[in-house]
Amino acid sequence: MSRFQTLTPSSLSREAFVEAFADIYEHSPWVAEKAYDLGDLHSLDEIETLHARMSDILLSADHATQLALINAHPDLAGKAAVQGQLTEASTNEQAGAGIHQCTAEEFARFTALNDAYKAKFAFPFIMAVKGSNRHQILAAFETRIHNPAQTEFACALAEINKIAMFRLQTL
Repeated sequence: MSRFQTLTPSSLSREAFVEAFADIYEHSPWVAEKAYDLGDLHSLDEIETLHARMSDILLSADHATQLALINAHPDLAGKAAVQGQLTEASTNEQAGAGIHQCTAEEFARFTALNDAYKAKFAFPFIMAVKGSNRHQILAAFETRIHNPAQTEFACALAEINKIAMFRLQTL
């Protein structure tokens, strides 16, 4: 089990806890609120335990709530990235994958795939990009766009939980 480097969750007030973990799940502070409200805060001093709790909260939410959280995520190499409107975590994750280094052709491919994916599934393509490069991301995009909607919805939730773990590990 790993401990947080920069904070001790059990020592935080509800307000401070929610502030610290509000964007672990993109623009969805409700996950942090519920994690705190479940109590037993001392167990949350371990990254894996807090992640498991937050993952369970997401996976036990109703479909509409899950969809709203999925839709809170930006497109990879999308307009929000180009216009500098991503959260700090999303900016760092996309930059770490080299998305900011896309050629004009790669950027056009991302745009076309984002549009086609959203037209098919009605939510953005989600991938935990840490450890991947833009070529691997495009390859995953091109493969996953052929999946059934139910498979992609489940995949989006799994990828969001991976992103959450990466974000928790930076704290």
